[in-house]
Amino acid sequence: MEETELNFREIGARLKAHRLGRSLSPEELASRLNISRAALYRAEKGEITKIDMLSAISNELQVSLPSLLGVGIEYVDNALSFFERMRQIEEDCDQIIGLFSPISYLVTTDQYDVVLKDVLSESSAADERQDIDKILEILRERKRRFARRRPLLASIISDADIRKFLREGLEGNTQLAPGLREERRKMACHEVQHIVDMLRSPDIGVQIGVAREPIPSTSFQIMRQAGRSTLTISPFRLGHNPNTRVGVGLITSAPEALDLHESIAERLWKTALKGREAAEHVEGLMASEGVKD
Repeated sequence: MEETELNFREIGARLKAHRLGRSLSPEELASRLNISRAALYRAEKGEITKIDMLSAISNELQVSLPSLLGVGIEYVDNALSFFERMRQIEEDCDQIIGLFSPISYLVTTDQYDVVLKDVLSESSAADERQDIDKILEILRERKRRFARRRPLLASIISDADIRKFLREGLEGNTQLAPGLREERRKMACHEVQHIVDMLRSPDIGVQIGVAREPIPSTSFQIMRQAGRSTLTISPFRLGHNPNTRVGVGLITSAPEALDLHESIAERLWKTALKGREAAEHVEGLMASEGVKD
């Protein structure tokens, strides 16, 4: 019985995430479905009694019914829905294994958040910028909840990505004025120094490994909780050369997909630099790129 309730609650969470991704308010979606706002609210809480309602919702949100039900692979075609789904899944997880560039957003600094809005705006078309504030609020809520709950985090980062981050800075547009570009490089250096600080004096439950071998071009995160693991594969990027416009994210609990990505993470983690050795290596990258915080 508990598993059934959990599944319906997750269906409601997916419904909400896809509604947000289509920039529809609860009132707008309820009106299109010819149901009350209260009925939609109950559906998003997992109180779903009719398959016909789910079919109508999936048609209106342009998402397949299997994806809404979480059967097989869940496909997400926009950054807003994808980051909301990550927030929802992270709520109850006990451990996170992440491969994000240059590092998991969950352990970035507050200063990173300040400049991120400008960076995302630079990379977006004018008619897409209305979603940026929503994306940033979801991201900040993810970070706040992570700080409160403190699940175990193992973040794998690439020295090649760090080098590129230091060289080009936080930019959403390659046509930045020289003065702004240099300022963004200093901001990137500040963020990399934060990584060094965490390597030398790690927070409780946070582990960072610096991989020197080639890593996958797509980011992924494995979230584990009692009795279940979920894999998210992301085409969306934050910070340097961001992408919140184009791509299809994948979310699945399929054993084969989890096993394959856990194997990749295990291999990268095994050979990655850690602790003081990693800190000295990253400091060497900072020195070679000639950027001072």
